[in-house]
Amino acid sequence: MPTRVAASGTRLRRTRRLHPAQVVVLGFAGAIAVGTLALMLPISSRSGRWTDVFDALFTATSAVCVTGLTAVDTPTHWSDVGLVVIMVLIQLGGLGIMISASLIGIAIARKLRVRSRLNAAAEAKAGGIGEVRGLARRILVISLLIEGVTFAFLFPRFVLGYDYAIGEAAWHALFHAVSSFNNAGFALYSDNLMGFAADPWICLPICGAIILGGLGFPVLMQLRREFRRPLRWSMNTRIVLWATPVLLLVGMLYITVLEWTNPDTLGAYDPLTRLLIGFFHSVQTRTAGFNSVDIGLMRDETWVGMDVLMLIGGGPAGTAGGIKVTTFAVLFFILVTELRGEGAVTIFGKRLSRAVHREAIAVVLIALAAVMAGTIALMVITGHPFDRVLFEAVSAFGTVGLSTGITYDLPAAAEVVLVLLMFLGRIGPLTLGTALALRTRRVLYEYPKERPAIG
Repeated sequence: MPTRVAASGTRLRRTRRLHPAQVVVLGFAGAIAVGTLALMLPISSRSGRWTDVFDALFTATSAVCVTGLTAVDTPTHWSDVGLVVIMVLIQLGGLGIMISASLIGIAIARKLRVRSRLNAAAEAKAGGIGEVRGLARRILVISLLIEGVTFAFLFPRFVLGYDYAIGEAAWHALFHAVSSFNNAGFALYSDNLMGFAADPWICLPICGAIILGGLGFPVLMQLRREFRRPLRWSMNTRIVLWATPVLLLVGMLYITVLEWTNPDTLGAYDPLTRLLIGFFHSVQTRTAGFNSVDIGLMRDETWVGMDVLMLIGGGPAGTAGGIKVTTFAVLFFILVTELRGEGAVTIFGKRLSRAVHREAIAVVLIALAAVMAGTIALMVITGHPFDRVLFEAVSAFGTVGLSTGITYDLPAAAEVVLVLLMFLGRIGPLTLGTALALRTRRVLYEYPKERPAIG
């Protein structure tokens, strides 16, 4: 009898254990909750007063989900303490809550439990739990290295080009290095980076950090190990390195051509600066969210193209959001295969698993459903026109942070809608769907096949 009771108790404990995907969701939610409480405190605001709970929640979610949308003016509302809290939340969210927890566990206990390894592996999309300890350390080293190099470029420019004091230059360089690598888009200026639109010494290092962060940690680590052996690169690395420059070039050409004669954006600058601004904003659609011209003054057709680029996003298991370039590439190759009438989808000489087809379709459908639901909700709540509201919803879901200028004026209910979109966009539709599932169902039978008419 005692043996049966012990066995049943063991089974009960196992059923109560959370799926790693659920832990990731709860980890991000917990970080947002703590960040909200910290930002509400009077010490976090320049006025010395309590910050409204919705504004604090919105900012904390935007920081942890590395989005960059703001409900209040960042440099004038938040004190130095509040800005440090935001930067820490950005760093934690960019590294990943489970990876951050693993690093803390390694530092304190010098080891990780099996469940901690499972949770971190689920978030980082690692191949196995045995490599998580080294994985967490490598992710930290890569992050700090790229942020350090970005700091090294920005710091002397702030000192020599803008006469900042040493301490002020160091703070601005550090904050923007962290914000750029983590694709957060938070800036220490009320007009974001519009004051540096014509300065390549500020814009290009930030773009470099954004691109590297958007590649994803699996790609960065494989390049670190096998940069000179491309034949050993995984399909994931090949897709990301192929799609990223293509999307950057397409985005640059699209934005530059459409805004070339717009006197409120690119048209106010010389040709070389227009190219710089066009490239800069193409990079921002990788889910970074900085802006060097007023997005709200761009043409409607420019917004549409940026909506598409923001929804695609960057590489998986990194600091970028969106449906990810790998998902977009999988759908592209599925389309090409169908148009050719071929049976199996092949990418770079390798056959694609059928399960990946379903995952890609599921991610895109959930993303489109979330964006459309959020857009409708925002239109009902705010009454703003469709094009601006759609841009805001895509920017939130893609964790981009670009805005047409309506975010500051949104009511609390609209802020909650954007908070949900940012959270869903950062966690990932598939991860959130897995986390909400009570258990995996094994179906031991199949129904007869039938083919409906398509098209």
